Order: sequence, then C-alpha cells, then structure tokens
Amino acid sequence: MRRLKRVALIGVGLVGGSFALALRRAGATSAIVGVDRDAQALERAAALGVIDTAAESTSEATHGADLVIVAVPVRSVGPVLHDVALALEPGAVVTDVGSTKTEVVATAREELRVHFPRFVPGHPIAGREASGVDAATAELFKGARVVLTPTAETAADAVDVVRACWEAAGGRVAMLSATDHDRIFAAVSHLPHMLSFALVSELASRANSSELFGFAAGGFRDFTRIAASSPEMWRDIALQNREALLAELDRYGARLAVFRELVEKGDGPGLQRLMAEARASRQALGGAARRAASSE
Repeated sequence: MRRLKRVALIGVGLVGGSFALALRRAGATSAIVGVDRDAQALERAAALGVIDTAAESTSEATHGADLVIVAVPVRSVGPVLHDVALALEPGAVVTDVGSTKTEVVATAREELRVHFPRFVPGHPIAGREASGVDAATAELFKGARVVLTPTAETAADAVDVVRACWEAAGGRVAMLSATDHDRIFAAVSHLPHMLSFALVSELASRANSSELFGFAAGGFRDFTRIAASSPEMWRDIALQNREALLAELDRYGARLAVFRELVEKGDGPGLQRLMAEARASRQALGGAARRAASSE
C-alpha cells in the first residue's frame, strides 16, 4: 500500500486507538493527528504514542489528511461527518468502525454529500473487555475479520485504500452489503451482548445479588464477559439496528420457550437432543476458527 502522509483519527478509544497503533507499526503513515471529546483521553493518546498531535476540532484534524478514521459511537457519526465534510481534501478517504452499517451509510450520504463516494463503511470484528485508549493495542486486529460495506457509489480506489490499511493492521477483509451486515451481526453480535447485559442486570436486581455473584464460576463469567463492554456504545448499536435486533430477540425468545417447555415436561431426551445439536454446531465453529488461524 502507498504510505499515507497524514491520518486523522476521530475518537481515540479502544478500536480507533488500536487501528492507529497498528498502522503506525506497519509503517503505513507518516503522521497521525487525533481529536476526541474527552480531553483526558486525547492527552493519554498522545502520551501513549497513539497519535502524534492533538487537534482541537474534527475539521482541524481532517484538514490535510489522506485518510479520516471515524471511531465514535454510531449515534455520534452524523455530527462528526458533517464537520469532516467541511475540511475534507479532494481525493481523501473517510471510513468508520461502527458495528451497524445501514443507518451509518444513510447518515454519511446526507452529511458528506459530494464527498460520499470517498466514504468506505467498515466494521472490524474485534474487541476487548476493557475500553478506552489505555486498552488499545496494535495486536487487536491480527487475524480478525473486517467487514467493508461499500455502496454502488463508493469509489474503487477509496475501497482499495481502506482494504490495504486493514490488511496492514492484520485484518482479513470481507465485503457485504450494509443490509446483510446488519442482519448477520444482529444475530451473532448484538443479540449476545443484549443477553449478557440482561442476565447480569436481572441477577443484580435481586436482594441476594452479592451472594449469587459470590458463587459465580467460570461458566457465568464466560457468558457475561461482554457485559463489561461500553454501555454507551451498545446502547447506540441496539437502537440503530433496532429492527433486526428485535427480530433476533423474538427468535431467541421462541427457542428459549422450547427449552423451557422441555424442562417443564421433564423431557430429558428432547432436551439432550437440542443440547447435542447446539454442542455440535459450537464445536464446528471452533474447528473453523482454528483452520482459519492455521492458514494465515
């Protein structure tokens, strides 16, 4: 890939900070300028070497940048892209890292206007329990799937730039439509996060919650690990992908009702059959992940 003279990072949290660190390690850019609504986070990003310089505004950070990375909560993308459009250089590329895509694409079309063909929607499938710039690491995207959802209007050279950046960061790039992306991730990402948050919330509301959590072991910790994720981020994801998420919650509720009925009836064979089917699917998932890792 061609070396980028200047990258603008809008939002210096875990994902944006990790992307910046990965690009720096790969030698993909000469300079990274950052901006964040949290002044302390911006100061930490500079101290940690995530960014070279701090800007006072999104437009200031965007001016002169070859690539603008929007790494803010999805419901904040609109105002950010509005300010990006005010200072975007001809030929510069804009991308995002949001977990929903349909509404982001619509917002980008409205805010970027003539610059919209330079926007490449993106979603890296990677994260950690901790959030914030202090948790950022250049290794976060090594071997991770990264989904890009360009539209028919998206410039091919802009897609090439973003693809090359993610590959330099260690990611494995796939292409989907924004609609397919949101439908798939409602099932395999957004739904599990809602279930994890809901379980912890329900148990925490009980009078004996401290006793319950005191006896919680590995299974509970594994299942609820993602409930330690950013509430702000996942609130926005849930609301932006509301329609697809509601459909998945309904499907899950229906399947949970089947399990409840089997328990109520004392139907051991039926319960074991469904559990065995689920176990086989989960084991196949693990095998596929190991094969993908060994092929890199």
